[in-house]
Amino acid sequence: MKLEGKAKMLRIHFGEDDKWHGKPLYQAIVEKCRELDIAGATVYRGIEGYGASTLIHRAHLLKSSDRPIMVSVVDTQENISRLLPALDQMVDEGLIAVSDVEVIKYVHQDGVRSPAS
Repeated sequence: MKLEGKAKMLRIHFGEDDKWHGKPLYQAIVEKCRELDIAGATVYRGIEGYGASTLIHRAHLLKSSDRPIMVSVVDTQENISRLLPALDQMVDEGLIAVSDVEVIKYVHQDGVRSPAS
């Protein structure tokens, strides 16, 4: 599959300590993306940030930091629309943002897939 042209970028922002059914939320989101055959998802860990609570989240040496996490997903409007209902259930506190993007090149490698964990 080759994806070029107009697409959607979905960014999900939340805290590192957030969970979904006992596992890290970022891991659950990536697994849901894979299950729905989304083109790809990448998890980023932030150094520092804050959101609606206005509490600053940053790394601490002796305690949990709940650092900011962002999952970025780029795919077609149709595939992003299929993912949104699942995210609505999974993300209790956070921000979900969708924007228009222009994909220059994305080539899906047929037959290459890592085993599910």
